[in-house]
Amino acid sequence: MRFLTFLIICSTLLSSCKEEKKEATISINKPEAIKETISYAKGFSISNHKGYKKLVVNSAWPNSNKTFTYLLVNKGEKRPEHDANAKIIEIPIKTLVAVSTTNIPTLEYLGVDNSLIGFPNTKYICAEKTRARVDNGDIKELGNDLELNIELLLELKPDLVLGFSVNGINKKLDQIEKLGIPVALDGAWTEQHPLGRAEWIKFIAAFYNKEEKADSIFKAIETNYLKAKEVAKTTAKKPIVMSGSSFKDVWNVPGGKSFIAKYFEDANADYLWKDNNNNGSLQLNFENVLEKAQNAEFWVGSGNFDSKKEMLNEHKGYAFFNAYKNNHVYTYTKRKGAKGGLLYYELGTLRPDLILKDLIKIVHPELLNDYETFFFKRLE
Repeated sequence: MRFLTFLIICSTLLSSCKEEKKEATISINKPEAIKETISYAKGFSISNHKGYKKLVVNSAWPNSNKTFTYLLVNKGEKRPEHDANAKIIEIPIKTLVAVSTTNIPTLEYLGVDNSLIGFPNTKYICAEKTRARVDNGDIKELGNDLELNIELLLELKPDLVLGFSVNGINKKLDQIEKLGIPVALDGAWTEQHPLGRAEWIKFIAAFYNKEEKADSIFKAIETNYLKAKEVAKTTAKKPIVMSGSSFKDVWNVPGGKSFIAKYFEDANADYLWKDNNNNGSLQLNFENVLEKAQNAEFWVGSGNFDSKKEMLNEHKGYAFFNAYKNNHVYTYTKRKGAKGGLLYYELGTLRPDLILKDLIKIVHPELLNDYETFFFKRLE
């Protein structure tokens, strides 16, 4: 019976796909379009046209040269003329399937978390409110994010699937689109400025007509971030900081143009790889890192370890670093969800202000006497 339902839904959705293609015409860019203010994010833009919004994503994955255009039309409104590559999505959406935990805080902050009806790997969800909806069966488990349960997804028939792509190869998402369910790509993780990542709240808000609320939330986060940055500038000290850890004999270090390096810069710390031009991670061997970082004062972001002993069990060489010897090793494992997921991974994208304050507290504790770190803890 379930398989029969699957076939009926597929047939219906495929028919609607065919009808939608008939509407494709020549693209028209209305001169009266008004652009939304995007201050830090480089990967998307929003413009308001008469009767619809145009959402353009130009950085869905690192070094992408492909652009995705979504035309968001209020339900009941006439669809605009559009070219074949633009995707029409009716808004406000009422139901959503997301595949990244970073989207969950955004939905909660916007007050639309009840729209989430499906998610892969639900065990990693930390947010208590959404966790409760998972436990109540209001959010369906869709399996692995790379192998989504398509049959169940079609039964849910969400208004939108919010996905992401690592390299532009999206077989599963392409399959979902061919079955008539709209897919939008979230590229927040490609941004190089921490506030740029947080600003993607405006991208998600556009599907719910919640731009005003998103703008208010982002301004508050931006204000907190910039205020913390100014506090960090009040000291002349610039402690030397290292980062990363070894995995299978390869040490992954944040590049000098990465968003992690930007955090260290704004925390007024001297990050050892700040002069590197890589905006991703560097892959180094143990000897390279030891030579450069042995005398670093702080080791921030040493992996998912919960203790120094756990680190040493993984790699005996960690003990050669002064930061390890002097108990100045910090990780983002302070807060975990009920099933063990790390809150840092889930909430960190939206709350760069908390991450920056944590880093300032670590390297300049005298500047934030009354502040207790939120994500980071010192390993004992």
